[in-house]
Parts: sequence; structure tokens; C-alpha cells
Amino acid sequence: MNDWLHNLPIVWMALLVFSLTALSTAAIYVVVMALSVGERARSFKTVSPGLLPPLGILFALFVAFTATDKANSVVDREASALRTVVILAAAFPGEPEAHLSNFIRSYIADASAQEWPMMAHRDRNASGNPLFTAEALQLTLNLAPSSQGQRTAQREITTSLENALDARRQRIIISYSEVNWVKWLCLSLQAACALIAIAMVHSDNRLASMIAMGLFGIGVAASLLLILAHDRPFTGELSVRPTALLQVMPEPEAAKQGIEP
Repeated sequence: MNDWLHNLPIVWMALLVFSLTALSTAAIYVVVMALSVGERARSFKTVSPGLLPPLGILFALFVAFTATDKANSVVDREASALRTVVILAAAFPGEPEAHLSNFIRSYIADASAQEWPMMAHRDRNASGNPLFTAEALQLTLNLAPSSQGQRTAQREITTSLENALDARRQRIIISYSEVNWVKWLCLSLQAACALIAIAMVHSDNRLASMIAMGLFGIGVAASLLLILAHDRPFTGELSVRPTALLQVMPEPEAAKQGIEP
């Protein structure tokens, strides 16, 4: 799918998806009704209504298989790991704590200001390891703990930094992903098969056919809209934001309100 489609406001995206689905449904209805004459009409009526539930179930399974949402959980895991580092850094008061806090603040600022726009455009330049994490790991490993508590904190900080870096890698990998054309094609074919079956089963009652196809068409359009709106999790109006990361080390209230210290 093109970038312009994923960057459409959700209202315009919905209008486009529902319009195209309505046109496709209407085209199927017209073709089936035009063919439903004479011997073909009797053949259409022999199509069992029991065929419709399996087709609907298959379509639902296709939707469930296609629509995935891992981006939020990965960002939350990254933010949780960074928050753990900030909390445990207090076990090393003074310069070590200040350095670790600065590293985490720089990491978050770089992620929100640099990486997020790159991920929105699926720019692979975002995949390099941030220098801040390497420096923070080096600082942590060079600490000389003087108590059992500090040794435990040092170990947990190292683990949390590694977890944050792993979550970042997963976040960037997910930003490259999208629903490929094969999945879109299979989903569309399954929807078309269900609509054709509905039209054939109700070919002797045009009003019932229009109502049934219209209701199923609305469901198809809603499913396609849901998948399309979340196809690229870091692109578009409903994209995943770096809010969870920014909440790890929020700016002081005075800075938020523009109050001079």
C-alpha cells in the first residue's frame, strides 16, 4: 500500500474503504442477478445456505490472522525496562546516578525526535544501535559496588538495559512490517466468495439478497478498515506514539508550565 493511503485521516480512509467495498458488493450483486435466469437460476437455488457459515468463519479467521498489534506491547516493554534503570540508578547516588539518568534521557529524546519519524517512513537508518545504550552499559559494568544491594542493582540495571535494547530492535523490526499483497488478495477473495454465495442463495429474492449482501459488505469494510488503519503501526493517524517512553522521565512541572525556576 502506498504511503498516501496510510497517512490519510481515518475518516477519509473509512470513506474510501467503505465506498470501494460498496461498489464491489454492488458489482457482484448485478452480475449474479443478471446470470440468475432460466436453468442457471435453478442451479443457483441449489446452493445450500449451509455454505455461508463456513465462508464467514474462514473470513473471520483470515482477519484474525492478518490483523496483529505487537507495537504497543514492545514500546511498553522498552519503557518498563528504562524505568527500571532510572529507579535502580538511585542505588549509586551522585555522579553515577546522574550519568545514567542523562543517558536514559538522551535515549528517549533521540527515540522520540529521530527514530519515530524514521519508522513512520520505514527508514532503515533507524536500525543502528544508539550510542547512549552502549555508554550506559559500559558505565554500569565499570561501577564498583560496595554492598550486596549495589551488586544486585548493578546486575538488574545491566539486564534492564539489555531488555530495552532488545525491545528497541523489535520495535524497529515491526516498523518495517506490513500486510503483504498475498494476504490482501486472499482476504479479498474470501470476502468475494462469501458475497457471491449470499447472492446465489438469495437469487430468487432480490430484496433479501441486497439486505444480506449489504450487511456482510459492511462487516467486510469494517474489517478491512481495521487492518489498514493498523497495517503500519508507526504510520498514520492511529500510529503508536512514544508516549510510554516520554513518561519514563517526564520534564519537571515547572518546565511544562513555562515557569522560570
